[in-house]
Amino acid sequence: MQLLVGLGNPGAKYAGTRHNIGFMALDAIASEQGFGPWRSKFQAEIAEGRIAGEKILLVKPQTFMNESGRAVGEAARFHKVPPTDVIVFHDELDLAPGKIRVKEGGGHAGHNGLRSIHAHIGADYHRVRMGIGHPGDKSRVSGYVLHDFAVADRIWLTPVLEAIARAVPGLVRGDNAAFLNSIGLALQPLKPAKPKLSQARPTPASEAPATEEPPRSPLERLADHFRRR
Repeated sequence: MQLLVGLGNPGAKYAGTRHNIGFMALDAIASEQGFGPWRSKFQAEIAEGRIAGEKILLVKPQTFMNESGRAVGEAARFHKVPPTDVIVFHDELDLAPGKIRVKEGGGHAGHNGLRSIHAHIGADYHRVRMGIGHPGDKSRVSGYVLHDFAVADRIWLTPVLEAIARAVPGLVRGDNAAFLNSIGLALQPLKPAKPKLSQARPTPASEAPATEEPPRSPLERLADHFRRR
């Protein structure tokens, strides 16, 4: 079994915020991959299903962001899932909006949700870093991540979530390159179709048929006679 964890804050108040992009990713995966209904367990909302032949437990901690590790640790211990089989989807300030990166192990970079998971299961889990951009000033970070995505963000957000949901089998198989490549291909702008060239060979001017002059009336021929004199 593998745990796919999405980070966010519970409740309708936070549902559309940037900090909740991890929850959004799991909702998209559950829908695309045909998971069972969400239910409450391990201080989280969970859903079960299979991806790439592997049994998967989706986990959305309901303990607020800075205590996310409590739910993750409880679910991991119950199912005897090692940290290396835990994949966490979370918002990433240091990536441009819509950029996706995968990281294995390492530090938490000050992210409160990751900090809590570190404390409960260690650092050897996998992370899917989902770019939301940076407000430009450290003092504005808290308000930025807890603010709803702008309407304009939907242009990139919805396609990214859909691409992740379709590409996730590669991630579950441990093929991070395939996962990222699949997302990249899905998000490529459509190229305009090239116009079809006509198959007919243009007729050279030298081969163009001569244009026949219309027959001239007797009066016109008489006028020509006097013009030539």
